[in-house]
Amino acid sequence: MVHEMKQTIIKVNTQGRDFYRIDADVAAVVHSSGIRSGLCHLFIQHTSASLLINENADPAVLTDLETFMSGLVIDGDRRFTHTAEGADDMPAHIRSALTQTHLTLPIIDGQPALGTWQGIYLWEHRYDAHARKVVVTLSG
Repeated sequence: MVHEMKQTIIKVNTQGRDFYRIDADVAAVVHSSGIRSGLCHLFIQHTSASLLINENADPAVLTDLETFMSGLVIDGDRRFTHTAEGADDMPAHIRSALTQTHLTLPIIDGQPALGTWQGIYLWEHRYDAHARKVVVTLSG
């Protein structure tokens, strides 16, 4: 059995706080690698954005996630001292700490093994646009 590792970076230009679906980009990387069976690891190289797998059919799920998080971590909270880049600065770091900065998915038949209703999202926690990088490491 030959074990192979490949690595690439997916670049995602965000337009501010929102969810950015990246599963098509991840699937393209997996497909082009030629790896048929193995693992796909994703790691976001930022401290104010995160990764998640969630509902891909009903956008209300993502709206509700943002509503919940906005109530949990309030922009401009006077308790925060790290405000160098604005009222959303420290809340973005807390959001990132509460969510995920990496994901691992199985690769089956040359594709990420997502369920029917699952999508992979980059969750931008800042209001301003950012150029985000996600490291994709494939092993198989």
